[in-house]
Amino acid sequence: MNKASHWIKEISQHMNNLAGVCIVAVMLLVVSNILLRVLLHRPVLGTYEYVNMITAVAIGLSLAYCAYQNGHIAVDFIIQRCSQKIQRTVDIITHIISISFWSASAWYVAKYAQTMLDSNTVSPTTQVPLSPVVYLIALGLLALSLVLALRLSQSLKRAFR
Repeated sequence: MNKASHWIKEISQHMNNLAGVCIVAVMLLVVSNILLRVLLHRPVLGTYEYVNMITAVAIGLSLAYCAYQNGHIAVDFIIQRCSQKIQRTVDIITHIISISFWSASAWYVAKYAQTMLDSNTVSPTTQVPLSPVVYLIALGLLALSLVLALRLSQSLKRAFR
């Protein structure tokens, strides 16, 4: 399991790094748009669409690493009052539900991206194809599912010690 854990960590870190590059790109685009608008009266056309697309990709790509770091919010004050056995059981059930939901989400988002690709869906102003953006979001959801599967295996190990 050590190899799989390392592999999932590496993938999620690389995706998170790409998400960071996306955030920097958004920052540079917005600042450039403001400067060009003020100084030359020539804004970057389609800034709103580009910012939306890049931000969506950044969010999708960063989900897995956040989950790997246990950075998501967990409301467990009720469960903490229960016995260890109940806590472990709830943890396992929660992971199974989460994996099911996010795996299905990744699948359906990828199917939607394929539909967008087949119909040649583009953004209204810049005419940029939208399917690559949606595919990257699906990839992020798939990576999130892998991280959750890793967490489930760790929970199962703790439960059956």
